[in-house]
Amino acid sequence: MRRIALKLLGFAAGLAAFIFLALQAWFYAQVLWLRNHDPAQSAFMQEQLAELRAQDPKARLQHRWVPYAQISANLKRAVVAAEDAKFLDHQGFDWEAIQKAIEKNEREGKVVSGASTISQQLAKNLFLSGERTWARKGEEALITWMLEKTLSKRRILELYLNFAQWGERIFGAEAAARHHFGVSPAALTPEQSAWLAAILPSPTRYDRGYTTRYLAGRVHTILARMPAAQIP
Repeated sequence: MRRIALKLLGFAAGLAAFIFLALQAWFYAQVLWLRNHDPAQSAFMQEQLAELRAQDPKARLQHRWVPYAQISANLKRAVVAAEDAKFLDHQGFDWEAIQKAIEKNEREGKVVSGASTISQQLAKNLFLSGERTWARKGEEALITWMLEKTLSKRRILELYLNFAQWGERIFGAEAAARHHFGVSPAALTPEQSAWLAAILPSPTRYDRGYTTRYLAGRVHTILARMPAAQIP
């Protein structure tokens, strides 16, 4: 019986390893495809749309792909300044920021700070669900590594700007610029760009022109950091 149990355990372990490797191969194939193809939706968008259509079968998201060259440098600088100042320097993970976030969370006794880079956020939004588990975080790390090894920083930022959420049903720089300011993404001013970058952590809380004292302060900080922000 013990021999049979060991054989079954070995078979189960082998099967689990095969499934894991097959899944990683599928993710890597998708990342390779992203080199020369623009996806229509992200996994996060699909999840949001499914939830909306459960209530309203005709529900739609506002989104249209726009090439990197047609997005204002102001928005690129604002997003990098707000979300990932070391974007051009790291390989997907900002270890110093992660350590600081861990220390802050330990002091507070709860999770109050994160340290996800633009690459990590893209990995999560493009491929994964919104659930928060260690397994999902591990998969996020693996996909982040794949993105960094396969795509240029320019392509990663282009994808991020096209799939970031900027409001209720608003996804991507094109929809965000049109919805919030009535302009093309190429025409966004530094102030408009800083406002869009400031709402990224909680995009559904702020609609056209809405502001708070905290948000105004955040916009001011991002504007101050934008000249030093390096973009691809």
